[in-house]
Amino acid sequence: MEIGSATVARPRDPQRRARLLDAIVDYLAEHGIAGLSMRPLAKALGHSTYVLTHHFATKDELVGAVLEHLDRRQKDRLEALPAPPDGTRLGDVVRASWAWHLAADLPMVRLLHEIEGLSAAGRLTGPYVPKMLGDRAGYVADVLRAHGVPDDVALRNATLLNAAYAGLQIDYLTTGDEARVEAALDELAALADSWTTPGADPRPPA
Repeated sequence: MEIGSATVARPRDPQRRARLLDAIVDYLAEHGIAGLSMRPLAKALGHSTYVLTHHFATKDELVGAVLEHLDRRQKDRLEALPAPPDGTRLGDVVRASWAWHLAADLPMVRLLHEIEGLSAAGRLTGPYVPKMLGDRAGYVADVLRAHGVPDDVALRNATLLNAAYAGLQIDYLTTGDEARVEAALDELAALADSWTTPGADPRPPA
């Protein structure tokens, strides 16, 4: 749009952006992200490249938006669970999250780990993956604090819980050994419960 001699960019429509992001996430969950290019993506979605770049100026911005979308989905589900102290135990939250991922979100889990792996290998260099991991640890630390874990250990325990949970996901995705991995998940859930049992020491054993 032009006003006099100045060109004014059309403002982004948040609802249209959200719908477009849903379609992008579905596409990436099926095709992966390693070879992502804006032009083929736009064609697959039935849009022009301009439509994508209007809402996501760069590939980095698009990947960051995908991560925010997936993280928000998980947080919305966690927040729907009964809150402490009268709600579910922390181990139940771990198991419920695992059930969601296996039942409905497995393609999204694969996508997340692909993105994290590319970042770890230095093939994605933007700040979005480290930010996501840091934000996720902070979020889980808040959940732990709500379950009675002291401030000085909540972030450390959250980091351990997230890393162990992600490792079990990767093991399952790689091996398909559901029984073995879920037995380990039960141990992880029991550890999380031990941190939040009244009177228990929330510090992991040395």
